[in-house]
Amino acid sequence: MSVLVYTESEQGKFKKVALEVASYAKTVADTLGTTVTAVTFNVDDASSLGNYGVDRVLNVAYDGNFDAKVYANVISQAAAKENSKVVIVSSSADSKYLAPLLAVELKAGYASNVVEAPLNISPFTVKRTAFTNKAFNLTEINSDVKLIGVSKNAFGLVESSGNATKEDFSPNLASSDITVQSVDKATDKVTIADAEIVVSAGRGLKGPENWGMIEELAEVLGAATACSKPVSDLGWRPHSEHVGQTGKPVASNLYIAIGISGAIQHLAGINASKVKVVINTDAEAPFFKAADYGVVGDAFEVVPQLIQKLKDFKAQNA
Repeated sequence: MSVLVYTESEQGKFKKVALEVASYAKTVADTLGTTVTAVTFNVDDASSLGNYGVDRVLNVAYDGNFDAKVYANVISQAAAKENSKVVIVSSSADSKYLAPLLAVELKAGYASNVVEAPLNISPFTVKRTAFTNKAFNLTEINSDVKLIGVSKNAFGLVESSGNATKEDFSPNLASSDITVQSVDKATDKVTIADAEIVVSAGRGLKGPENWGMIEELAEVLGAATACSKPVSDLGWRPHSEHVGQTGKPVASNLYIAIGISGAIQHLAGINASKVKVVINTDAEAPFFKAADYGVVGDAFEVVPQLIQKLKDFKAQNA
């Protein structure tokens, strides 16, 4: 009766969220006195999961693009094979898409945005964020099978000694209703989904020609770049960088907002970030009320100085 975890991958490599949910699954399995089985798609080398508590990996060969219906059906078949009563996924965009479908397949109670290991096993109780990360609630899952969505960067990576054995899993694949015409992927960049640090900017940058310093700051920090909705609407930055309630949600360890006033829709999408820093000339900007640290100043003066200080610090500690 293994704990089952869906570990996301891309181009044959595990994403960071895969290692985080594996760490979470190991904690749950230890509490239940059982093992961890992972299900994944098209992975070349599964051994790294053993470092985060996974005992077995069921690898599925699938030649299509991500399809929530197909993936949910496969994971439910894996759960039946393993007789899993606890199934764990991440809170990535893909997993949030497939989780409700998976819950139906499993007849499971689903708790999303879980931030801690279960507080109790009987009844099964988890702590979740609520009201766009402004509060927490304790949720009891009373169904036979429990489905948990772990919030990104909430639990962290917990290494453990072990070896993950990989085996091919050949479920009955459902037909896909999705036709993909093209896929455009950014290269050599930290993605918003995987980033621990996000550097975001808004209309305060005055135009796309000024984004060089944002990209330089992100490069120094090893961060992803992002923007507010008006910026993407104006075509200054691609829509893939738009973060907020109507864009991509962000749950980074550090979120730096430069020249962003802090509209409620933007704040709702980034509230899960642990530390928020704002740089703005307007001391009354709403973002300052939500920020952990704030700098009232001109971004064109503050950011270059910040970049230089960071470079000096890295040079001294190289």
